[in-house]
Amino acid sequence: MSAIQLLLASGSPRRQELLTQLGYTFERVVVDVEEQHQAHESPAQYVQRLSQDKALAGVAASEGDKPVLGADTIVVVDDNILEKPADFADAHRMLSMLSGREHQVLTAVTLAKADHIETKLVTTKVWFKALSEQEIEQYWQSGEPQDKAGSYGIQGIGGKFIERIDGSYYAVMGLPLVETDIMVTAFLELN
Repeated sequence: MSAIQLLLASGSPRRQELLTQLGYTFERVVVDVEEQHQAHESPAQYVQRLSQDKALAGVAASEGDKPVLGADTIVVVDDNILEKPADFADAHRMLSMLSGREHQVLTAVTLAKADHIETKLVTTKVWFKALSEQEIEQYWQSGEPQDKAGSYGIQGIGGKFIERIDGSYYAVMGLPLVETDIMVTAFLELN
């Protein structure tokens, strides 16, 4: 697997790490997609549209015929979409909403070429322990929540807040391994 098989339309170091873990060779393609929720979209529709927009922007920006993988992850609690925090107050609001209860993490993965597109949505339930004001403040100071949907990362310090999950750990990180591997394998065989 030395030849480049995919293009990755994501700057996320976690997605790059996970795609490498799957054994695929890839190059990253830089895309600029506006992440703006539309009033008519459910959280599931929104995250799938974003992953599709990223993959299609990657197709438009690339030369050749390699499949482009786009992905997006959002955190949802009480139908509220929690994306990356704007500042400490925003992160505090999100972490307070997640404290002591269940929420969902939705990750959509899209593979696209000029003539074919496929999207898979993976939903994982996550339960947080109750967080103190001091834990929220210290966590923000660590720098970890500043670029993560819902203001936390399961694979880092934020993992200590999680009591349990029901679903894919890797989807919470940003790229569900099983589902992505099945999609990529099938896509490469068809194309």
